[in-house]
Amino acid sequence: MQQAASAPPKSQASDVPEESANDTHSNHPHPTALSPLVIAALGVVFGDIGTSPLYAVKECVEGEHAVAATHDNIFGILSLIVWSLIAVIAVKYLTFIMKADNKGEGGMFALLALIPPKKKQATTHISLTAGLVIFGAALLYGDGVITPAISVLSAVEGLAVATTALKPGVVPLTCLILLGVFWVQKKGTAGIGRIFGPIMIVWFLSLALLGIFQIIERPSVLQALSPTYAVNFFLVQKWNSFLVLSSVVLVITGGEALYADMGHFGRRPIRLAWYLVVLPALLLNYFGQGALILGREAATNPFYAMVPKSLIYPMVALSTMAAIIASQAMISGAFSLTRQAIQLGFFPRVTIVHTSGTAEGQIYIPEINAALMLACLWLVLTFKESTALASAYGIAVTGSMTITSIIYFVVVTKAWHWAYWRAIPLVGLFLLFDLSFFGANLLKFFSGGWVPIGMAVIIFLVMTTWKKGRALLARSVADRLLPIDMFLTDLASIKPPRVPGMAVFMSSNPNGVPIVLLHHWKHNQMLHEAVVLLSVISENQPEVPPAERIVLKDLGQGFYHLAAHYGFMQTPNVPDVLRRAAALYAVPYTPGKTSYYLGRETLLATKKSGMQPWRKMLFSFISRNSRSATQYFGIPPDRVVELGMQIDL
Repeated sequence: MQQAASAPPKSQASDVPEESANDTHSNHPHPTALSPLVIAALGVVFGDIGTSPLYAVKECVEGEHAVAATHDNIFGILSLIVWSLIAVIAVKYLTFIMKADNKGEGGMFALLALIPPKKKQATTHISLTAGLVIFGAALLYGDGVITPAISVLSAVEGLAVATTALKPGVVPLTCLILLGVFWVQKKGTAGIGRIFGPIMIVWFLSLALLGIFQIIERPSVLQALSPTYAVNFFLVQKWNSFLVLSSVVLVITGGEALYADMGHFGRRPIRLAWYLVVLPALLLNYFGQGALILGREAATNPFYAMVPKSLIYPMVALSTMAAIIASQAMISGAFSLTRQAIQLGFFPRVTIVHTSGTAEGQIYIPEINAALMLACLWLVLTFKESTALASAYGIAVTGSMTITSIIYFVVVTKAWHWAYWRAIPLVGLFLLFDLSFFGANLLKFFSGGWVPIGMAVIIFLVMTTWKKGRALLARSVADRLLPIDMFLTDLASIKPPRVPGMAVFMSSNPNGVPIVLLHHWKHNQMLHEAVVLLSVISENQPEVPPAERIVLKDLGQGFYHLAAHYGFMQTPNVPDVLRRAAALYAVPYTPGKTSYYLGRETLLATKKSGMQPWRKMLFSFISRNSRSATQYFGIPPDRVVELGMQIDL
């Protein structure tokens, strides 16, 4: 038995917290490539946070937990907005969290993958850390549902500002726009993506100009830059100030997107876009809205109140385009999150359609797209107003932010080996903001906050049930495996007939004979000239380079074990693996003479311990309705042979 190649190197967490040891070219782009990356980042990363001016200030002075629009209150709210943007976005995410990259990639699962493997559970038990990450990811799905609904709805509500006669058409028009947004997903976003950045430049410029005109009339509003106004607001308003935090948090929605999309653009372009364009435009607009409220003593939709009457309709159109861009970023993020969860074993197989021949990250998942669309339409038809939807928004955002801070603490102490005296004050500062915002939003639970929590609980149950069920299934199968050496020894003595061509059997255990192969041998009493036992292995890193992807072992007697290593941001493709094996190791692969043998599992929920009966039934249901391995692994359906088997859980 010979090994033709060594295994790819495992992902290792960096021990250098100040700057990641895994910087990629995307994090330090050539100066000539920097400007396009900054513009592209404006269109993808900052869509959500960039549309917050449409509804954030309005909720502070008009929402369910609003305060009166007095001079001191407005100054206090503006001060809270400024320092929330600085503390959460600039300090937490741009300065610290974005340093926790995994081979240049960010996001909830990338953060989990940085934790040393010895700290993770190797059994069917899901660790507390992994459980938190799964729930944080589940909350992000809720965010992905609410963002399109509230962004588009608040943009279209500008029509009601122009004339009350158009108010009845706000909800139907919002639904039509959302239908269009989700319909276009199957076309891919490459073409649309090129114009996202320029549109968002126009959007941020408009935000800044609208704010400047109001600030010129009342420049004293800039005094609210001082944090003393925020402190005084808490001292005077007491409990009411805490309630207002549930609306102030709307200005930092989209903070997770900065970290999740880091791999697409790199840290430097995102930081430049924030400090040069996004932060100045947002602050000018928020202060402009504050100045307008103080000058007119009016709080009704302050964003559109800043717009001259003659420009209302163009601004509604621009706002709607910005809202669509924000929605697109969240929808694409849900697709990417789903693929990562599948690769890491937290989600059942779904249909993954690559919409670009060159960009690996551009994918479309019909099942997720349909679920998000139905949920968004249900939210709009149920809540009808952005003010009502705002109550549901904050919990998803602040919950995921809190979990990110906790997992970051595990990373800096376990992977980067920070001393606790160093890590606790920093993460404590993060949690001071996160938990304050989260606690304030919990008070809105019965006003709509139950929506993202309910969604997250359902998704969490699905993901944990799938993860644990697959572990139990693997353990059950492992108990029935025949050692490969024993099988090959028996074959050498039996010398069965061999037919031309190649047979490929999916194998989860490199040392055992796949049950499907045993069934095939039992019923047919013959084998192909070449037999490949193929293991698809997901690594704790975003991508595995093509040169390091496959490892081949020649087992003798025409048997091979082929291991294909993929990152959690890549989609496996079995024919591509075999083509590479043929090119590198002269494996006798001919597409027209290759058959793929897959198992069709019938799961029987028994009284065995390991998982509650209702969860076994749920796992069995999910397994029956998940996409087949044929579709997920890109296997030609006309070359597949399926063999049924019953497995007790």
